[in-house]
Amino acid sequence: MPFESLSERIQMSLRRITGRGKLNENDIEEMMKEVRLSLLEADVNYKVVKKFTNDVKEKALGEKIMKSLTPGEQVVKVVHEELKALMGEEAVPVKYRAHGPSVFMLVGLQGAGKTTHCGKLASYLRNKDNRKPLLIAADIYRPAAINQLVTIGKQLGIDVFEKGTTTKVVDIVTSGIEFAKAKGYDLVIIDTAGRLHIDDYLMSELEEISKIAHPDEVLLTIDAMMGQDAINVITIFNERLSLTGCILTKLDGDTRGGAALSIRYLTNVPIKFIGLGEKLDQLEVFHPDRMAGRILGMGDVVSLIEKATDTVNEEEAMKIAERMQKGVFDYNDFVKQIKWIKRIGSLKGILGLLPGIGKQIKNMEIDDKQLLYIEAIVSSMTIEERQHPELLARSSTRRERVAKGSGRPYPEVNALTKRFEDMKRQMQMLSNMNSDQLATHQQRGFLQPQIKQKKGKGKGRGNFRF
Repeated sequence: MPFESLSERIQMSLRRITGRGKLNENDIEEMMKEVRLSLLEADVNYKVVKKFTNDVKEKALGEKIMKSLTPGEQVVKVVHEELKALMGEEAVPVKYRAHGPSVFMLVGLQGAGKTTHCGKLASYLRNKDNRKPLLIAADIYRPAAINQLVTIGKQLGIDVFEKGTTTKVVDIVTSGIEFAKAKGYDLVIIDTAGRLHIDDYLMSELEEISKIAHPDEVLLTIDAMMGQDAINVITIFNERLSLTGCILTKLDGDTRGGAALSIRYLTNVPIKFIGLGEKLDQLEVFHPDRMAGRILGMGDVVSLIEKATDTVNEEEAMKIAERMQKGVFDYNDFVKQIKWIKRIGSLKGILGLLPGIGKQIKNMEIDDKQLLYIEAIVSSMTIEERQHPELLARSSTRRERVAKGSGRPYPEVNALTKRFEDMKRQMQMLSNMNSDQLATHQQRGFLQPQIKQKKGKGKGRGNFRF
């Protein structure tokens, strides 16, 4: 999860005041001291920390909040709004030109993941905005950079224009754009060579590329783990190239988060995308409001729904939903849902987007192989057993055969069939409830995912029960 340690510290500070019926200035001051320390430890720029804490304190001490029935919750709302404002309020979309191919130019330091994110960005915009992208391999300095881009292009089914390492960079870019115009591509993404911002020769080369390409977007790929150093890098690149935005990479790592909270305020360069993993589909639009929610443990259900919408067949999902409501859900439906989950992302990543779940699973080892094991068990069932789950529930002989066929232990097959039958009974019961009864059960946590924590030495372990 992005900003895991920062998120935990801030949530802990806020938790101390949320349940109180009354707050005074000392309560607010004490809370803000802890928040201030949390931000500084996350490598947020001290100017940003000062502005943020002052703004929160001023609004938190307002008469309307202090006299409200739930002042603690109102303070959390203030913190959420100020975090959002710090990161830019709203997502900033990319700009396309009206006629001819739009040109995006990716720049950055060596090792920031620029070449990989050229592919990620091309794939994302092809799927989201129905673009026909062409990648231009303009990194002639790094060994195997061109081969890497070509390989990524093949994996994604996206064309790559390259002319080797002996042609001048400006000539490659010029020829690539002309090729895109002639072949009907409506988006060109230029992969430039990684460089140090203090290397004047290579920075001048970027300026020359920009002059001939007239890019609609100049996006800087920046490593989220750089902390405050990112500000200096962005400032220098922006002075030379007039950046239109940033792609914040490696946000899935153990990052302190300082860069994301400091960039917009100190440089006025918006974060447009975030990279959340090594896979080529792990790129998201940066939404300040959603990220603020993640930091405060509010989850990000909207992003989860968007992920699901992109991967799940809506018509098929509705059919399964209807079957679930009627209590006739079978193993075929179950496996379809598992495959959808696998396409959306890791179990831990999905659960981390749900409100209140992130903290519970922080130290848990949620093994995605469990999904494969379930698929193996279901694959070893007969067609009749998949359609009629009660057959397995009633017969130990059948369960033993399935265990042998799937290569999974008998207790594991036993547990799956039991849990499946429990789930079906819950569905049948819920389908017969009125809205008031349903609300009562939801409040009791009847529908919450069953997260089982295991105690042990060192790092916490656990698993997710289906």
